[in-house]
Amino acid sequence: MTKEPRIALIHATPIAIDPIRIAFDAAWPGAERVNILEDSLSPDRARDGAVTDEMADRILALARYARMIGSDAALFTCSSFGSAIEQAASILDIPVLKPNEAMFEAAIRKGGRTAMLYTFPPARDGMESEFREEAARVDPSAEIESFFVEGAIEAVRAGDEATHNRLVAEAAARIEAFDAITLAHFSTARALHAVQAVTTIPVLTSPDAAVAKLRRLLG
Repeated sequence: MTKEPRIALIHATPIAIDPIRIAFDAAWPGAERVNILEDSLSPDRARDGAVTDEMADRILALARYARMIGSDAALFTCSSFGSAIEQAASILDIPVLKPNEAMFEAAIRKGGRTAMLYTFPPARDGMESEFREEAARVDPSAEIESFFVEGAIEAVRAGDEATHNRLVAEAAARIEAFDAITLAHFSTARALHAVQAVTTIPVLTSPDAAVAKLRRLLG
């Protein structure tokens, strides 16, 4: 029997763990998953306001640890460290994925205009840059517009998932004339069904898109 691949899931916050677990359970339950949580990364990123050289070294160390334990791929689940993850991916001999690259690729293929709902302000600039990089490869005419959902991440961090989902859905209901809506962070994916209930625009999440891409790469 063919052995399923081992995939390291590297988290900077515990609120990203459940969404990727749910995505794997639904789309690739047989894959072996290893959770690596380093929850000082997210507050340090918010404090520093940028991905510092020291932070990039930490990201690389986590990716190397994933390789050390025999992982066939590593997926980072926090959307604030794109440049550092790219650097790690260029060094390691296994696929190292940014959290949103698969979602952005899928969104761009939906059409020219993507709306992004985000809840963690430090992630916005980096994610928009990642979108534009992906667009340059897939469709240079593609555009993204970001919409901040105030109070949502604080709600989910406090364990109030219902309020988080309601706030994200309310923001989505105000969006018109876009080809796709992307839920920016792994933590935001828990609002998928609430958002789908208020819009006819296709809604994409990072966990589902990432699992699909990993399965294409490794399956």
